[in-house]
Amino acid sequence: MKLSKFCDENLISFELKATDKQAMIEELVDLAASSSLVKNRDDLLNDIMNREKMVTTGIGYGVAFPHAKTKATKGIVIVFGRSNDGIDFDAMDKKPVHVFFLIAAPEDAIGAHLNVMARLSYIMKSEENRQKLMTVSSPGELLSILDSVE
Repeated sequence: MKLSKFCDENLISFELKATDKQAMIEELVDLAASSSLVKNRDDLLNDIMNREKMVTTGIGYGVAFPHAKTKATKGIVIVFGRSNDGIDFDAMDKKPVHVFFLIAAPEDAIGAHLNVMARLSYIMKSEENRQKLMTVSSPGELLSILDSVE
């Protein structure tokens, strides 16, 4: 699965500014809202926040996958963001989160949504891949890394 088809260079930020969880999700949603696939920024924010209230999407190892199935998008959208300082995102391992993938999917895209989540989880299990994403400096290089992992 080529993740780059769900994420373009406008949906990538290597210098997220937010310093807390709420602000981070808002910053990621603002990036997502620049996609023509996102129909309503506020609905997307609400759906992501409601999902986050159920259980944290901070999976550990400095990584979080805030996500939602939502009416606010007409296709799968992946936003990549990096916080060099890291923030407290209520991660399962209680460590700061530096790498964020916001995933928004239409409500009827259940299989595709799960495939994207599984693919990102697989990529982020590798310490080497996490290090690459902490040092990558161009959107094209990031997308190449996401698409090249076997």
